[in-house]
Parts: sequence; structure tokens; C-alpha cells
Amino acid sequence: MKYCVLIIDGAAGLPIAQRGGKTCLELAETPNLDAMSKEGELGLVRTVPPDMEPSSACACMSVLGYDPKVYYKGRSAIEARSMGIPIGEGEVVFRCNLVAIRDGKMWSYSAGYISTEESAKLIAALNESLDDDNINFYPGVSYRHILKLKGYEDALLASCTPPHDIPDKPVGEFLPRGEGSQILRDLMGHSETVLRYHPVNEKRRRRGEIPATTIWLFWGSGQLPEMPPFREVYGLSAALTSGVDLLKGLAKMVAMEVLDIDGVTDGLDNDFAAQAEGALEALEENDLAVIHIEAPDEAAHAGAVDDKIEAIHRIDKEVVSRLRSAGNLRLLVMPDHPTPIKTRTHSPEPVPFLLWGEGFSPNGAKKFSEIEAKNTGLFIEDGYNIMKRLVGD
Repeated sequence: MKYCVLIIDGAAGLPIAQRGGKTCLELAETPNLDAMSKEGELGLVRTVPPDMEPSSACACMSVLGYDPKVYYKGRSAIEARSMGIPIGEGEVVFRCNLVAIRDGKMWSYSAGYISTEESAKLIAALNESLDDDNINFYPGVSYRHILKLKGYEDALLASCTPPHDIPDKPVGEFLPRGEGSQILRDLMGHSETVLRYHPVNEKRRRRGEIPATTIWLFWGSGQLPEMPPFREVYGLSAALTSGVDLLKGLAKMVAMEVLDIDGVTDGLDNDFAAQAEGALEALEENDLAVIHIEAPDEAAHAGAVDDKIEAIHRIDKEVVSRLRSAGNLRLLVMPDHPTPIKTRTHSPEPVPFLLWGEGFSPNGAKKFSEIEAKNTGLFIEDGYNIMKRLVGD
């Protein structure tokens, strides 16, 4: 038997009044997911434990079968692991977004989805502007980067807000605050001077694109805890494909193979079909494949309802259809957390899950949606148990 986990990041949400009170999962055309929901087991699962942050790091740790109450110690360190950034004694890391602020408000948490090539030049300029070996910036993908500090452990005590939580809001009240925050505020202020007239931003302005006006620091982390390998816990070899460093970092933490598939990105330009085919090919050598698709979450953060609906539709058409016809496959499909269009950020509510394949029987669902999952009455409180339900105890 082979197994597959499809994580449709942020696909769940709330009813949208302007769209007839339906969610994006209800609005999207998903004939494959709907047919499989009639054939398999649909329910709700809580991936974010009470009082924990509803980040993809916490939620996806649950989906992969690990208790975040035990193993989750911050997101940035996981991304750093993916990027090969070591964290030594006395060192801490922070997510460093390139963002755009206009008239004192958060204009774009992604600097207009700046390209990886452009942002690498901006991050290099930030490093060149600093004469301090204890402060280092590391370039990542698109707007997502990492800051590493040495000798500033108290920076972890600072209260920080993710920029995607404050779209179009005045940023002054959301700057890092409290004990340990001064170094973060200083670096954010310094970045404004470095980035203001950088050639990358000048070219973006001439093209009518959003410039990266500053960095935004949040999600501080220290050293990572040791996590037992997936094979040791579940007795299966596993591989993962994703367009974001976070999931790649989680995979490395549990000794999963990280797949390198051409065309895999974090947005609607993702080659969905290639990602599905690459995962299925990986099952020739592995027992389980994880497919993580970021596009619905990115669309929701941008408040782009049509893009989120389109992403869900394309996942059904180009990914789920291939998994459905693969044969000899047990499949788990689920978002990691909701990202409602109304709030444009993550929320901790339970999400729908679908278990399909040999051993799973219909439980009355007619469509893959939040309300259909709730109506079945099947609920899993501790999300990390979902993996055991897929692969067996």
C-alpha cells in the first residue's frame, strides 16, 4: 500500500457575504474532491492546539503526525533549517519579510510578490551596509528571508506581529515592542535607508510595481528541538514537495526526502501537474508522499477571492485527479488551517479532512467543504493523530 498526503494550504475559510454566504471551498469547482468525499471519510480535525499560534508551522506539524505542543518552538528556525542556516549557542533567528509601507500603512506584506532574484540583491545590500558579524541576513524565496542575531537572545522576548495580519493598517502600533525589541526596530529603520534608492526598487517603480520599502521582523526562534524521524515513528519512508522553505524545513527535521521538482512555486504560477507527477514518481521509492500547495493561502492573504477559488479548482483538476486515478493509494486531503478572505490571515478553527482509499467507508458527505465535514459528526481533537488514521496504528 502507498500513501499520499495533500495539504491545500489555507483553503478553508468563512462564508463570504458577497458570494452568497459560501466559502471558497464551496465556490470552487471540485468534481474530484466531491466524488471522493462521497466515497471516503470526511470530518473535521483541530490542527492548532488551544492557545497556540495558528501558523502553518504549527498546523503542518500536526498534519505530518507530530504533536506541536511537544515539538513546536518557533517557525523561523524551521525555515532556517531548510535553508541550511545553523543556529548556534547564543544565536536566534527571525523571519525577515521584504514589505512595502505607504502613508504609514502596510501596503504589501510581500513587496508586491517581489522576485527571488530581486530580493537576493536587496538582502545582499543589507548585509553590505552592516559592519557587524553578529547580524546576518540570509536570502530566501521571494519576499521571505531570515535574520540571524548573535548575542541578542532577549530579542525573543519582543512582541512581534506578522505583516500579513495588518493589511492596510497603520504600522506604528504593530512594530516590535517590549523587552528585546530595540535591535529589531533599529534594523527595520536602518533597512528603510538602504532600500529607498536601491536600483532594484528604482526599476520596480519605473515598471509600476510595488517597491520593497523596509524589512519586517517577526516569528523569532531559538534552537530547534530534536524530532524523531518519520520512518522511526510510522515505519514508512517518506518524501515531500513544497514551494516554501517552511515545509522543506519540517521535512528535514523528520528525515523526509525533499523533492526538487521544476516549476513548483508558492502561487498560481505553480506547475500543479508537475508537482503531482513528481510526488507519484517519488512513491516508486517511498511509501508515502506529501504534497504541500501554498497557492490558496497566498491568495487569501492578498484578499484575492477569485485567485483562491481558482487555486482550489486547479488543485482538484490537476493534482487530485491524478491521485484519484493512481491506484493502490490511500489518500489524506486537508488544509492545514483556515485563511479566511475576510481577515486575510490564519485562524485556529478546525479544518475539513478527507480520508480516501482502501479501508475508508462513506459517512454521508456530498462535497468537500467545511459544512459537509461538520455535518458528518466526525471530529478529531488532537490533529497529530490524523497520520495514524491514514497509515494505521
